[in-house]
Amino acid sequence: MTIAAPGPAVSAAATGKGVGPLLRAWRERRRISQLELALRADSSARHISFVETGRSRPSEEMVLRLAERLDVPVRERNALLLAAGYAPRFPETPLDDPALDALREGLERLIRGYEPYPALVVDAGYTVVAANRGIAMLLEGVPERLLTPAPNAMRLTLHPEGLAPRIRNLREWRGHLLAQMEREIALHRSDRLRALYEEVTAYPVPEEPPGAEPAEPVPYFALPLLIEHAGRTLSFVSSISTFNTPMDVTVAELAIETFLPADPATAKYLHTLAG
Repeated sequence: MTIAAPGPAVSAAATGKGVGPLLRAWRERRRISQLELALRADSSARHISFVETGRSRPSEEMVLRLAERLDVPVRERNALLLAAGYAPRFPETPLDDPALDALREGLERLIRGYEPYPALVVDAGYTVVAANRGIAMLLEGVPERLLTPAPNAMRLTLHPEGLAPRIRNLREWRGHLLAQMEREIALHRSDRLRALYEEVTAYPVPEEPPGAEPAEPVPYFALPLLIEHAGRTLSFVSSISTFNTPMDVTVAELAIETFLPADPATAKYLHTLAG
C-alpha cells in the first residue's frame, strides 16, 4: 500500500471559551496543581490563577510554554492560541503536499525496510496512510469494501468480516485496542475518534464455546496478537512510534506501528514467505 492523504480531522478543542478555562481543563487532566505548573513554566501560581479565571491575558509565548509543559497535542495548541486571540502557530499540511515529499518517501522506505514483518502508518483517526507487504499478507481475503477508499486500522481489525475471526485472542486484543482508543479520546476529544469508537465497540464478539477451558498462560514479554494465516497461528507484539517535537499538525498525528514476531516460528514463516 502507498501513502494516501488522510481525511480531514476535527479540532477537539472547545470553542467559544476563553483560553483560561481550556488551560485549566488541560491542567486538571494532567492532574497537576497551579503551583506545580507555575514552577514548570517559570511563572507564579498567582499568575496561573489569573490566566485560568480570565483576569489576565497570557502572552503568545506564555500560551505556548504552558501548552508545552502540559503536553498539549499540537492541534490543541493552535486552539489555545486562537482562544487567546492569537494566530495558529502550527500548520496542517496535507500529506500529499509536495512539501512533505521527503517525509512520505522516508516513511515508505522505513516500512519497506521492516519487511517481511508487518508495519503501517496511521493518522489520528486510525486511517491507514501507508502499509507494507507484511500488512498486505495479513489482510489477504478481507472484503474489498473494508479496504477502500481509505482503510481504517481499527475497523479492519475488529470488524466481523475483517481480521477479527482470525485473531485467536480476540477478547484480549480487542480490550487492548479499545483501551488505547479511550486514552486517545481523553487526550484529543475528537468527534471523529469518538464515532469510530462507538462503531467498533458495537461489533459482535464471538461467545466462548460452552465448557471451554481457559487458555494456558503463554510466556510472552508483552500482550501478543495471535492471528491465523494459511492454517498457522502467527504471534506478534506491536510497537508504536511518533515523531519527536513535530511542528506540523499532520506530522504530529502520524503514528508508525510495527509488528515484531513474538516467537521463532513466526519469524521463520515470514522469511519463508518472503523468500
